[in-house]
Amino acid sequence: MTAAGPIRARTDGADCLVEADETFAALQMRLGGAYPGTIALPGLLALVRKARRAGTALHAMLSVEDGDQPVSFHAAVVPLEDGATIEITQWRLSDAAWSADNGGPDMLALQRQLAQAHLVLDAEQRVIAGNVDAADLTELAAALQQGFGRYWTDLVSVEGSSHRQPLHWRLLDDAAVTVEGSARTWKTRILPLRTGGFELFLVAETVMASPAEALQAGSGDEVSQSPAQESNGAPLNGLLGQTLAPALRVPVNRIVANAETIRTRLAGPIAEPYVGYAGDIAEAGRHLLSLVEDLADLETVEDANFAPAPDHVDLADCARRAAGILGVRARERAITLQLPPSDLAAPAIGEFKRVLQILLNLVGNAIRYTRPETSVRVESGVSGALAWITVEDDGEGIGPEQAERVFEKFERLGRSGDGGSGLGLYISRKLARAMGGNLVVERGTNGGARFVLTLPADRAEAAAETASAFG
Repeated sequence: MTAAGPIRARTDGADCLVEADETFAALQMRLGGAYPGTIALPGLLALVRKARRAGTALHAMLSVEDGDQPVSFHAAVVPLEDGATIEITQWRLSDAAWSADNGGPDMLALQRQLAQAHLVLDAEQRVIAGNVDAADLTELAAALQQGFGRYWTDLVSVEGSSHRQPLHWRLLDDAAVTVEGSARTWKTRILPLRTGGFELFLVAETVMASPAEALQAGSGDEVSQSPAQESNGAPLNGLLGQTLAPALRVPVNRIVANAETIRTRLAGPIAEPYVGYAGDIAEAGRHLLSLVEDLADLETVEDANFAPAPDHVDLADCARRAAGILGVRARERAITLQLPPSDLAAPAIGEFKRVLQILLNLVGNAIRYTRPETSVRVESGVSGALAWITVEDDGEGIGPEQAERVFEKFERLGRSGDGGSGLGLYISRKLARAMGGNLVVERGTNGGARFVLTLPADRAEAAAETASAFG
């Protein structure tokens, strides 16, 4: 989470803060310092002094407890004749600041991957910091520059609500909003922080014009229909996807959060057996949430009008993102994730969110079913008209007679008690085929399973990369 633009300050020859943006000055005072006054953050003060002594620009990642809330940022210091200039970027709330009911680090990482705008809010839902990544949110980015201290709902329009702040955050979570200057529809995801305040994500419900649409329409207009909408704007999802899933998510998240509070003894000491009971409750709650999400996805992919929105994606990049989200789980089982090199690209046409969903399922399954202290190998490339990616494990493998059964609905291949729903591979194949590709399984090199995902290759992107490499 970065502030909307760099935060700047200047010190004098005695390392006293003499000029500072409002955000920096407020942080200085919250840390017990004076303004003007000596820099109150020890790590930053040491960096400034070191830069002045060396007579050269220095930079470092620093962290601070701001009101018991962990914050990290990148600081760049440039010495002057009579002091130094400071520029702070990449302002981020540390993962430790998140409360237990946010779904843990996996959910945090996934939300960050999909969101195109992030805002940090205080306990009253006023803007503290924000970052915007989408080209059609430039007006929101500009508003953020002047919007610190304002309610975030003043910067967007919440559909179906004429109320002004303050509203309870749960009434605004998963709300549809429109943003000035963007023709797309956006959904909010509001996650409470452990020590107060919130982080807000904006995730697009509609998408920018896809390559296929652009070729057909001959224009850069945006696609007005999303996978979750019919052409008349009515939701495609039925009872579960639009009604039951959101209604279930809130109370089950609360059950998980309370169970984790008990398990970690945050509410006070308890006998050891109850720690285990609380852990069981939390794990059961997460399993129920996973099942609800799988059933909602099932309803979506089986809708006759379901159509993913094609865009430019890089299968190798998606694999690296999925591995980053699942890295903790792999380390817990001493499993090495072997990924495509950072300079390798496999350009394809597909919907980023859906491709990432498929790879999270494939890599997650590989981690679950391979033997501890082995590896999961991910490779990708482009062959003719297809871009491909493989995920291979060292598990028991899947026999030829099971190769099609594994993609059937609720098929577990005799496995039980591992937390799976038997829907992941069924949904993944449906998504792959809906995007013009396929998902198959074959025997791996070491006897494990190798899943192969193919999608239409993005020939224009591949040609551009080749020209750039030789240009």
